[in-house]
Amino acid sequence: MAAMSASMSAAAAPALTPNAAGRSARRSSASAKASVRAQRNVSTAAVSEPYQIMSGVSGAVFTDAELSSQQKLDLASRHPVGNFQSQFGDNEPRKGADILVEALEREGVDCVFAYPGGASMEIHQSLTKSVTGVRNVLCRHEQGEVFAAEGYAKCTGRVAVCIATSGPGATNLVTGLADAHLDSVPMVAITGQVPRRMIGTDAFQETPTVEITRQITKHNYLVMNVQDIPRIVREAFFLASSGRPGPVLIDIPKDVQQEKCIPYWGPKVSLNGYLSRLPPPPTHPQMQQVLNMIKKAKRPVVYAGGGCLDAAPELKEFVYATGIPVCQTLMGLGVFPESDPLSLDMLGMHGAVYANYAIDSADLLLAFGVRFDDRVTGKLEAFASRASIVHIDIDPAEIGKNKEAHCSIFGNMKPALRTLNGLMRAEAPVLDFSEWRAEIDAQRVKFPFSYTDTSDYIVPQYAIELLCKMTEGKAIVSTGVGQHQMWAAQFYKFDEPRNWLTSGGLGSMGFGLPAAIGAAAARPDAVVIDIDGDGSFVMNIQELATLHAENLPVKMFIMNNQHLGMVVQWEDRFYGANRGHTYLGSPDVEFHESGDVNDIFPDFVTICKGFRVAAERVVHKEDLAAAIQRMLDYDGPYLLDVMFPHQEHVLPMVPGGGAFKDTITTGDGRTPEIKDMNTL
Repeated sequence: MAAMSASMSAAAAPALTPNAAGRSARRSSASAKASVRAQRNVSTAAVSEPYQIMSGVSGAVFTDAELSSQQKLDLASRHPVGNFQSQFGDNEPRKGADILVEALEREGVDCVFAYPGGASMEIHQSLTKSVTGVRNVLCRHEQGEVFAAEGYAKCTGRVAVCIATSGPGATNLVTGLADAHLDSVPMVAITGQVPRRMIGTDAFQETPTVEITRQITKHNYLVMNVQDIPRIVREAFFLASSGRPGPVLIDIPKDVQQEKCIPYWGPKVSLNGYLSRLPPPPTHPQMQQVLNMIKKAKRPVVYAGGGCLDAAPELKEFVYATGIPVCQTLMGLGVFPESDPLSLDMLGMHGAVYANYAIDSADLLLAFGVRFDDRVTGKLEAFASRASIVHIDIDPAEIGKNKEAHCSIFGNMKPALRTLNGLMRAEAPVLDFSEWRAEIDAQRVKFPFSYTDTSDYIVPQYAIELLCKMTEGKAIVSTGVGQHQMWAAQFYKFDEPRNWLTSGGLGSMGFGLPAAIGAAAARPDAVVIDIDGDGSFVMNIQELATLHAENLPVKMFIMNNQHLGMVVQWEDRFYGANRGHTYLGSPDVEFHESGDVNDIFPDFVTICKGFRVAAERVVHKEDLAAAIQRMLDYDGPYLLDVMFPHQEHVLPMVPGGGAFKDTITTGDGRTPEIKDMNTL
């Protein structure tokens, strides 16, 4: 609270006053106006309230510290960029689109993902005049841009921005908004709308964007007054980043973008109800109850999810202090180092047997920042049925929604773990879970993530394991959805958070390449690899143009089996291998039957040439390592098309609605008989 008090004290400093002589000169002559405008960036502070001078604070502050209602209101109203220098005079009217872009600049936005259209072109005109140099990454489809924004947000933790026009532009964002909503991704989506007088008339490219997106956004706005833009943008960014993060949509009619006014940059946010519902820091008595349960436990396990992404240091401290093993969800990979012996890797439908064993056998389940998703739990009644459950989450709607807990705490994971670690240090309890860990390790030896070693053809697990080794596990990895996604989660080991970008809750095919584009724009010094399937990749293949045009060195590692692999696996397992339109190759001849590379369809290497993106194909295992090295060494975007048999299955596998005892550990598409698919 000391730092908070200092911040609040500084915020009370007198506001900078506009240069009176400069204002007089602007009124006296046009030439003087031009002269003053040239000096304005260094001489004029466009602020209207004292607190505007101070830079804003992270949304996490609101759940990290005890704050009064007035403190919450003042802090939430601050723009992240303090003492902003506008390109406009204090009393100079400007278009709503100019106000919008300046509002983004005041939020510290450095990059947007926007595709222009008739109802949003005013915004694009203003973006070209951005004084802070806001970059627009021009994706070739609105779904590409919203997925790219997700990639940006997931790998940085910052609020991402995407912009689309009205009608089809806005509706093309819908899948990405739903994806961001389910995966708790901080995002502000801005859409153009038809002029106010035409709303509801079925005008050209009119859709009711607010109504369409109401259930798949954290909040949304229809801007009917140009003077509301500064407040609405500040609220949108605050809502997107605070509490449980999520997407917020702002729909702006074209005539509002064109209307001129003098903006007021000091409005307080109108979010009293929302602010009052943000959780306070967990109390010592609450966390003492958790510690008491740990001290009584013999077989505890941590179940860590995406809610721990910003609490990785605190989680690591807790695990090292207690010696409790950690399972991670698909969304949480990297919150604890997977190379550490205390890591049990991923749990769930395609998680490690030893991770699911630990959950099934535990007497205490520490559920940190998770929502008990069905792909994790399987049969709810059987999930952690022997355990007392501690559930800590920032969203009260998740507490008790799917699984009742014995100790429920509504709060942010970072301060919760910080408090728990403080209690651990103070009490220094003697904890010894070595026998429990040895029991789990025996399962790890018996049921490791494994695959069939081959001498000629490539198996996908080996390919991803080799890629991890050659990048030292340090790349940012995005994926599409399907078998390749699960193999990447199993065989690429993440030791840091925010290096794993995938569509978890919605399972959106086509996510991988655009997400990698967003990551490459956000973290240009990192190696960014899209591990994708041939089915997922083709869904947003147009973004190859974005790679070339924006000079983004994304590496594409295509796991190509000419089929819709995960659905094929389910066909093999549960439908007698009957193919229900899951073959994606040429209907004339199948590559895996002919062995002729000329029969591979589509030909990604040739397609890449048309987009001026380097590419090659690898078919044989002996050629894979050298091909990966060429891909990594290439200065620019590069696609490596890796061919493998469609009969390969992702194992282990807990059938949907099944329990741990139903885990399938053997079999593949070559032998799709029940007798070849042994369960535990």
